[in-house]
Amino acid sequence: MNRLPSIIRQHLAGLRLLLVFTVVCGIIYPVVVWGIAQVAFNKQANGSLVSYHGRTVGSSLLCQEFVNAKGNPLPQYFQPRPSFAIVGWGLEQVKGKYVVEGTGPDNYGCNALYSSASNLGNNNPAQIQFVKQRQQQIAAFDHVPVSKIPPDAVTASASGLDPDISPANAAIQVDRVAAARHISAAQVEALVKQYTGGRDLGILGEPVVNVLLLNRALDEKYPV
Repeated sequence: MNRLPSIIRQHLAGLRLLLVFTVVCGIIYPVVVWGIAQVAFNKQANGSLVSYHGRTVGSSLLCQEFVNAKGNPLPQYFQPRPSFAIVGWGLEQVKGKYVVEGTGPDNYGCNALYSSASNLGNNNPAQIQFVKQRQQQIAAFDHVPVSKIPPDAVTASASGLDPDISPANAAIQVDRVAAARHISAAQVEALVKQYTGGRDLGILGEPVVNVLLLNRALDEKYPV
């Protein structure tokens, strides 16, 4: 080996180092991390999947729509934040109003393949229009005044896939859900309280309500 030219010896040393790091970083390290995750954080490592009667119905980390075949929200379920998961979206004006190009039943909603944000500022005319439209829709659907509708009910999260809503957002939906399930508002409020999570580490973020877990609990306890 020592008789080989210096440049070849250097290349062989580099190749051996590459193989060592490939095995350590590309095989051993991922397997160890995967093993620890499966043992210590099995649910989280596998997507925090949520089951109902033995069937996987979603992930507690992603928003999910609760709509009928035509895309209309179902009154017996709490509704998530608006999503902006739209394929190749763009804006155009039609009769003085902004509309999203290319929207349809197959390219909007809580579709994790198209997670995105609109990047529209608070003063953007299109954003103002979208907020007003959502306010009118929610006011009619939940029978509440616009003044009681919280910001997270009419604005999409940065990812468009937020699984949680604020307690204030859940509160305006209680009466509608209770009426649709023929139960009292107090019964629904008790479940909302049960599925309201506090701040992370007691100081980070705000209290939130996980929509999927709450709706699963409603179906289990008060089926329609």
